[in-house]
Amino acid sequence: MAVIRFSLLLVFVLRLGADVSKCACDPAKPETMEARECGLCREAERHPAGEEFFVLKDINPRKPGRWLVLPRAHHPGPHALHEMPKAERDRLWRFAIATAREKFGADWALAYNGWKVRTQCHMHLHVGKFIRAAENSNFKLVRRLEDFPAPADGGVWIHPVPGGFHVHTGEEIMETALVR
Repeated sequence: MAVIRFSLLLVFVLRLGADVSKCACDPAKPETMEARECGLCREAERHPAGEEFFVLKDINPRKPGRWLVLPRAHHPGPHALHEMPKAERDRLWRFAIATAREKFGADWALAYNGWKVRTQCHMHLHVGKFIRAAENSNFKLVRRLEDFPAPADGGVWIHPVPGGFHVHTGEEIMETALVR
C-alpha cells in the first residue's frame, strides 16, 4: 500500500512541474527563452533555419540509450503534436523512423509524451530500443505512417510489426516503452 501511495504522490509531483501549456518561448524575445522548460527551444535555435528536423542525444543520465528527434520550427503554446500541420507531422515521423532504424535496427520504437506531462515546451519524439515486455493489447495496427494519429490528449508510442506498425495511445507518459 505504501508503494502505491508513493507512486501516486510521485505522479502528482511530476505533473506539477511538467505543465508546458503556458509556454511563452519566443525566439524574437531572448528573455522568454531563459526558463528551464525552454531548453529544447533554445537548442532548436542553434540549428540552421533550413534544417527541418534534427537529432539530439538525450542528456538525461538515466536514459543513456535514448535519442530525441525535434522539429526546428517552433509552434505556439506547448508545441503539441496534433497542432503541427499534417504534412510536417508526416515528414517528422518519416525522419524519426529513419533515425530509429539507423540507431536500433528492427528493434526500435518512438514515443511522444502528452504535452500535459512534458517538462520541455518544444515538441520532441523519444527514439529508443523497444521493450518487448511493454507490448499490450491496447494498440491499433496501422499500415502507413500517414495514418498515425495525433491525439489532442495523451501521447503515442509506435513500433514496427510485420505489415505495419502497432500504434499505442490512451496515456500521457509513453516513453516507458523504450529502454533507458
